[in-house]
Amino acid sequence: MFENLDWDKLKVFSVVAELGSMNAAATRLKETAPTVSRKIDELERTLNARLLYRSPRGVTLTEAGKKALRYAEIMSDAADGLRSDVLDHDLPAEGPVTLCTGDGLAAHWIAPHLPDFHLQNPKIELRLVTTDQPDTELLNEKSEIAIQFSEPLRQEIVSKKLGILHYAFFASPEYLETFGHPASLFDLHNHRCIIHSGYVNQMERWAPKAKQFRDLIDFALVTNSGSVMIEVCANGGGIALLPTYVHSLGKTMVPLTLPEVAPIRFWLTYTERVRRLARAQIVIDWLRGLFNQKFSPWFRPNFVHPLTVDAEEPVANATVQPISAHQNA
Repeated sequence: MFENLDWDKLKVFSVVAELGSMNAAATRLKETAPTVSRKIDELERTLNARLLYRSPRGVTLTEAGKKALRYAEIMSDAADGLRSDVLDHDLPAEGPVTLCTGDGLAAHWIAPHLPDFHLQNPKIELRLVTTDQPDTELLNEKSEIAIQFSEPLRQEIVSKKLGILHYAFFASPEYLETFGHPASLFDLHNHRCIIHSGYVNQMERWAPKAKQFRDLIDFALVTNSGSVMIEVCANGGGIALLPTYVHSLGKTMVPLTLPEVAPIRFWLTYTERVRRLARAQIVIDWLRGLFNQKFSPWFRPNFVHPLTVDAEEPVANATVQPISAHQNA
């Protein structure tokens, strides 16, 4: 009899038991309610036991159903363990690796270093995906590695602090010649200001002065693209609040001598299974080197003004430093 047990029907039963409703289970599984009901009927016939009590208010588990659910959970855990411990085990360091992060870091910090990465790792296909929610992509298994701005709380997610993003105000020489330099943060209300929509959403984590800044300014442009901000700013469109690392891009933008508004931490995240993939570990090590604070002052705990970094140009323009094997985690 049990050689005919259909694991798919057991998974359907688990979802029905969790939600207590055939209709809700059908919605989650993207099937029709009659299909879900039919699969439960077939599972009950296979086991020769009634698993659910059905009523207009939903379903409840019978005693046999409670036992079946425990075994279904054990089998699900075993399948997850099999996938985690065996999938892609001992494959060579080649093939695709998906990295998700915001478009600013992707376009203006990671992308310029990709040609060198590909020269060193020609058999790794790095898939760089930009998104406003890299943590969601990781949890949905659409990404293998993510750089995110909220600390992960799930136990199955491995996280390593990469650094802190510091922000400074930038403007083009043409804009400053026409409209002048703001004397303080509160003088910005006389200027056209550009901000990322993600910064607005993170304001609750910013300093009190930053919240006052938000309330005081009528922004000329709010966008979800760091690239748009940089291009508009570089072409005289206003004063943009940008990560300090953009100073290394060579754009015609002047960092203003205004105080720092808000530092934001960011993390490198991935699953334990991904860490065991040789190709993924290479990408993880490369990213940690890319954000090495010794060679990239933009990501240090303390704010380093871009004008100060100009005096340390050999350090600011240093190449990516690899992470040694004993540092891997």
